[in-house]
Amino acid sequence: MAPTLEGRDDALLPDFPKGPLQAYRARASFSWKELLLFLEGEETVRFKRTVFSALENDPLFAQRGRADLPLERYRELTFLRCKRVFEYNFLSAEEMLQMPQKVSALVNCLGMYDWSLAVKYSLHMLIFSSAIYSLGSERHFKYIAKIFSMEIFGCFALTELSHGSNTKAIRTTAHYDPSSEEFIIHSPDFEASKFWVGNMGKTATHAVVFAQLHTPGGQCHGLHAFIVQIRDPKTLLPMPGVMVGDIGRKLGQNGLDNGFAMFHKVRISRQDLLNGVGDVTPEGTYVTPFKDDRQRFGASLGGLSFGRISIMGMSIVNLKLALCIAIRFSATRRQFGPANAEEIPILEYQTQQWRLLPYLAAAYALDHFCKSLFLDLVELQQGLKTGDRSARQAELGREIHALASAGKPLASWTAQQGIQECREACGGHGYLAMNRLGDLRDDNDPNCTYEGDNNVLLQQTSNYLLGLLEAGARDGARFESPVKTVDFLEAYPDILGQRFTCPSAGDSWDSLAPLAAYKWLICYLLRESDRKLNHERSSGSSDFDARNNAQVYHCRTLALAFMEFTVAQRFHDFTHHPSVPPPLRGVLGRLSALYTLWSLSSHVASLYQGGYFSGEHAGKMMEAAILDLCSQLKDDAVALVDVLAPPDFVLDAPIGKADGEVYQNLWAAVLQESQVLERASWWPEFSIKKPVIGSLKPKL
Repeated sequence: MAPTLEGRDDALLPDFPKGPLQAYRARASFSWKELLLFLEGEETVRFKRTVFSALENDPLFAQRGRADLPLERYRELTFLRCKRVFEYNFLSAEEMLQMPQKVSALVNCLGMYDWSLAVKYSLHMLIFSSAIYSLGSERHFKYIAKIFSMEIFGCFALTELSHGSNTKAIRTTAHYDPSSEEFIIHSPDFEASKFWVGNMGKTATHAVVFAQLHTPGGQCHGLHAFIVQIRDPKTLLPMPGVMVGDIGRKLGQNGLDNGFAMFHKVRISRQDLLNGVGDVTPEGTYVTPFKDDRQRFGASLGGLSFGRISIMGMSIVNLKLALCIAIRFSATRRQFGPANAEEIPILEYQTQQWRLLPYLAAAYALDHFCKSLFLDLVELQQGLKTGDRSARQAELGREIHALASAGKPLASWTAQQGIQECREACGGHGYLAMNRLGDLRDDNDPNCTYEGDNNVLLQQTSNYLLGLLEAGARDGARFESPVKTVDFLEAYPDILGQRFTCPSAGDSWDSLAPLAAYKWLICYLLRESDRKLNHERSSGSSDFDARNNAQVYHCRTLALAFMEFTVAQRFHDFTHHPSVPPPLRGVLGRLSALYTLWSLSSHVASLYQGGYFSGEHAGKMMEAAILDLCSQLKDDAVALVDVLAPPDFVLDAPIGKADGEVYQNLWAAVLQESQVLERASWWPEFSIKKPVIGSLKPKL
């Protein structure tokens, strides 16, 4: 069993050590402990501390020096650590179903330590098992117990060497043979090999394989999921007819074994078709509860929304870690200053605030949105499992698909840009590998690609919005949705007639004015995208070419603006809710306003182009408000990252430690990295702290 945290509150949230960061902590306008407990709740905070404590006190997780580990050793170590996480039994199967928020908390804790470990765990425990649970039926639940006991180890095999985003073109086949009541899984050629599949390279014994289902008579019923054993669980040798291997070193996450597989007429039982969206009778007749093939296809890939929301969470965690390092460093790193005066912390400079604090606001806003969207998805999956076929359920699925499709690009791109800004904001010290910003950047990079290329995914969201506009024009349908993200479009014509009005003095920092501007912007981009599509079609372009030619400056921008607005609106509603404790309202309101204004500032050209802004005052006022909010949040910045930061053991960055002793911690780490064996007696201040010397390889 996992160790538990018991005792007084200071054991749960102890004060940070005194040091150079104390001055900023003392100036904060709020209590970081109160904000943390408000955002996450005591139960989740205690759970996360339990996980962190278990990792820190287990020699298997001793800090690692991953760059120095051979690839095979790193992957072996990641698997052993994954196995140990199961042994701790942090969450039972019942708890995972009853408290889904704790599942996200566990994955984020593991990800803060090492995303190779977190993704390996998630692919097996969440993605593989969720696919079986949501796409299968009771006959498949026998696999769930084996997943928890690690009798089998799973992966999710959708993408192929020649196809990823275009899932309808997946070429692996599953032909049904009624004489033996078996499906024959086959890869027609090497381009149809399953590729980039996490866990498949070395450790997976079973895979959820997506293939085109064919019944006797030659009819193809489209993409379906099957459970296929690919290795012997005892020997890890490939099963007959299966060629499986590792695709090699990647730019990041090299503790995760991404692999490939080809199938040569591999026979599996009819029972191993995950039959939640379609089944085949013993005689070979195809049956499905869906009348619409598009709905069935969407339901079969419903797990991708879970994956995309998970990737949003991964990106946000990476951004949080980078900000913890960069802001703590900026609060203690002193450079320059007024003439004949002491050097000042670089966080005091407006440029440093402008570079970092909008990303801090983004981390808070995106984190709230990701958590709330996850709960929306839980509602959707519960409806699917109970057989809800209502119109609202179908619309909820479409809305969540649109939000997840744009949410992943927004979160992963924001993290990508933010981590790079943090790296540069830490100067040369940010380029040292030991300060982890390079690892965070590399580990985050695939978030922009897998579970759908970001630019391709944005088309799903713009198509959703344009479809609503077309339905309204054609059938008079209302703009409304189950989680109300598009309801404001009901006033579409009226909003287009609005123009910017300057907020009254003292109110310019609030998020209401930029939210109103966002509503106009989305209506304008929706109208312009629709006009562009119609122009292309009237010029003789096919629907395919018309949509292709309407992406840049139109549909792509529409999807991003809609997503930014949705995140900002949810965060505004949350931060201005009566349940927010009075001492926290000020700082949360400033974060909300900064995120909304900063995001909107990237669309200034469109706001002027469409006529919402006129004259120079609006643009200048926006710039001034952003800088003013950065200045107001500067003294709260350290406390705000204290809310986000894991323990030093997990953060693993000398310049980002909680005590703020940047130079002392960095010097000690450099000496250890250099394997300095003893102090140089000829230089008495050579070593501030005696480094711990020894092998960098963890003891197993």
